[in-house]
Parts: sequence; structure tokens; C-alpha cells
Amino acid sequence: MNQPAHPVTVTQRLLAGIERVGNRLPDPAVLFIALLFITWALSLLFSQFEYDLIDPRSGEALQVVNQFSPTAMTQFLADMVTTFAHFHPIGVVLVAMLGIGVAEHTGFINCTLRAMLGVTARWLLTPMVIVVGIVSHTAADAGYVLVIPLGGIIFHAAGRHPLAGIAAAFAGVSGGYSANFVPSSVDPMLQGISQSAAQIIDPSVVLNPLNNYFFTSASSLLIVLVGWLVTDRFVEPHLRRTPIDADVAAETGMQALSTTERRALRLALWSMLVAIILLCLSAVPEGSAWRGPGGSLTENGAPLMASIVPLIFLLFLLPAVVYGISAGTVTSSRDVIEGMTKTMQTMGYYLVIMFFIAQFIYAFGASNLGILLAVKGAQGLQALGLPGALTISGIVLLTGFLNLFVGSASAKWALLAPILVPMLMKLGASPDLTQAAYRIGDSTTNIITPLMPYFPLVVVYCQRYVRSAGIGTVTALMLPYSVSFIILWTLFLLGYWALGLPLGLQSSYTY
Repeated sequence: MNQPAHPVTVTQRLLAGIERVGNRLPDPAVLFIALLFITWALSLLFSQFEYDLIDPRSGEALQVVNQFSPTAMTQFLADMVTTFAHFHPIGVVLVAMLGIGVAEHTGFINCTLRAMLGVTARWLLTPMVIVVGIVSHTAADAGYVLVIPLGGIIFHAAGRHPLAGIAAAFAGVSGGYSANFVPSSVDPMLQGISQSAAQIIDPSVVLNPLNNYFFTSASSLLIVLVGWLVTDRFVEPHLRRTPIDADVAAETGMQALSTTERRALRLALWSMLVAIILLCLSAVPEGSAWRGPGGSLTENGAPLMASIVPLIFLLFLLPAVVYGISAGTVTSSRDVIEGMTKTMQTMGYYLVIMFFIAQFIYAFGASNLGILLAVKGAQGLQALGLPGALTISGIVLLTGFLNLFVGSASAKWALLAPILVPMLMKLGASPDLTQAAYRIGDSTTNIITPLMPYFPLVVVYCQRYVRSAGIGTVTALMLPYSVSFIILWTLFLLGYWALGLPLGLQSSYTY
């Protein structure tokens, strides 16, 4: 009698199937060209209809804008260069990679990782990478260009599959985006939108900027534990059948540090520490130029928050040069420039993809199709009239679905909050709870949508070790995280709510 297949085998077969189908999709650049034409066609179709809907941004009637119209087409061409040059992920990635490239070229990163691996148990690498990914949220988008590639390097150096390290880091940085031990600029940004939406019902409502802090802190532990389990029990076993390219397999190792390397590493780390201390001392005074208009270091518009990526560039460049001079890998300024040049040479494919992603996002936003999808979805959820727990779950699922198409956390919440926050207030649920549900959905599907601007960058990271890697490879790697996160995190929120635990610092409203 045939025995049923083991669950892990079934899971591996499913992931392998997803990978095969995904990798048969066109090249990511071609995929976004196709999506651009689809957006234009849909805008032409849906612009023929009138909608009894209000645009939450303007308060006026919602209308889909035909992107095939002469006005829209000429504007698209006129803005094409600006759209690409001003696309946020491009500058973030390239500036940070200049410093990281020098650090890698001089051997500073390799030496640092070998020192870390010498004091970190191999089985603790997964939670360590995920924790670092979660904490990186404080530094805006820095985790995408810093933590994710380092996840692959760390796993590779430890003799584990580098794609598992990339997946674990990606899960922490992006899948657990709303889980963090440290407050970030995202907290007051979402709180401000939630407060405005709540004041539609009660003008006296004032929300605390850290109205979800207790929940997001507790969620960090959940994300680390679930991400650890998924990485070690599902993702890495699945990768055993994915060989690393032969010319990469022997690049790194666990060789003991030489005396010269140890001395150079100490000097480099001391230089980095001194730079960080000087930065902190310059930020402490109340009149520091690093502070924003409100006097905070972390508020929106604060120069410190806006300078995170340049600071990463400098805090990698300085110790990398110190290390290189001491270790003998930097003998002139040409070696530093060579490190920057080499890393930029690897970013050519990424820039090509980013050009077409930027044009697609521009057209999709200008068409108002995303707004139509968000408002209709929220109204549909409201019309169902589900009980509280099911409504909260519905908000998570709706947000997760919309996140596949509309990536910006603030943009989606600006569209959804005016509908969802008042709706749940009428059911007796606080704006804090609605915002927490939104943050779960906004996080958990980041890692499986190619429309997320940093998704192609993760594909590029994977191709460093497995050149055949594509969209399907990354989607198959990340799907177990996405499914696990959205189910367990939602149940965690419902349990948290049922126990009456505070989601964050108290806000001024009563029910």
C-alpha cells in the first residue's frame, strides 16, 4: 500500500513548481514593459466609466485617467528622464553600494565576517541575520542594500547555502517590516494618517506617534522565531538541490585571521567607533543641526533620517580605507576608486530594470487605477459587515492583496484609512488596532511581489551565487515566509486584542 507523501516533500514539490513557473516569466525588465502597456490599456478602458466614489486625497470625485490620451502620453515622455533619475530606490542603492564596494574590495567585510563567525554558533546565524534585518528598519531602506547581501555572504562563509541567508535577511528586512524593537520614522507617518481618519468620527481624537510600539516590539520576537523555523526547516532543505556556481563556491572560507588582518581589523573598527561617537555627540545638543523642525532626531524631515544612506556610505568607506592601508590592500587612491568602479559594474542590470519599474509606477499612479482598487476593496469589506475578528482579518488580507500592486506604505494607508478607521471605530475598535492590522498586511506580501522596487535587487543578489536564479527562484524562496507571517501574525494580533493588551503608548480617545 502506498504511503502518503511526507509534508516536507509536498512543500518542496510545490516550491519547485512555483520556481519553474516563475522563472519561465519574461526577464523582469520585459515584464515591467508588459505591465506598462497593460496599465495604459486598462486606463483607457476604465476611464470610459464614471464612479460614485470620492478620492480620499482630494475629496473630489474619483476618475481614472486615460494614459493613452495625447496629454498623458506627451507628459509621460516629457517626465521620463526625471521619473527615472528621481526614482528613490536608485539613489539609495547606488550611494550605499559605493561605500560597501570599497569595504568588499579591500577585504574589510570578509575579515569582519570571519571574525564574527569565529564567535557565533553556526545554528544561531539565522536568528542573528533576521534580528539585524528587523533593526535595519530604523535606517529606512538601508537594509535592502546592506543586510540582505550580507546575509548571503555570512551563510556562504559558514558553509551554508547563501540563498538561504539572503532569504532570511529579506524576510527580516521586508517581510517583517512592521516589526521593530526600535521606533522609526514610519511610526509617526502612519499615526498622522490614522489620526486624521479618526477625526472624521471624533475631532477630539489625538493618537500617540508610538500607538503601535508595544505590539510591533512583541511582533519582532514572533518574526524572528517564525523566520528561523521557516529558514532552517523548509527553505534551506529545499535549496539542497540548487547548486552554487562553481566559480563562486570557493570564494570565501573560514580561514583563521592572520596577525596582519587582526591588527588591520582592530584599527578599522576603532575608526568606525570614533566616527559613530562623533556623530552621536553632534546629535545630542538640543540645537543640533541633525534635528528636525520639531526638535526630534527621528521625525519626518529630520536631517539625520534623510542622511542615513550617505552616513552608511561614509561609515563603510572610512574603516574600509583604514583596513586597506593597514592590511596592504590599499596602496593608493586608485585602489579605493577601483573598489567603487567594480561594484558599479555589477549594478548595470539593476539600473536597466529600475528604468522600466520607474516608468510603470509613474503610469500606474497617474492613471488612478490603484486608488480605484483600494477604495472599491475597502468599501467591499465594509459592505460585508463581518464580526470584529473577521473584519480585522479582512483588513490584513485586503492590505496584503493591494500591497502586490501598490508598494508605498503611506500611499496605501492614505487611501484606506479614511474608510477603514471610521468603520472600525463604529464597531468599537480603536484606530490603533486598525493601523496594526494594516501594518501586518503591508509587510507580509512585500517579499513575494516583483512590483516591489527592491525585489529585482534581491534577484541580482541571488544571481551572484546561482546565475540561473530569477523571479521564480525568489518567489519560491519567500512564499513560505509570506504565508507563515500573514497567518501567524494575524492570529497573534487577534490574541493580543482579545487579551486587552495595550498596542502602544496611550492615545486620547475613549470608547
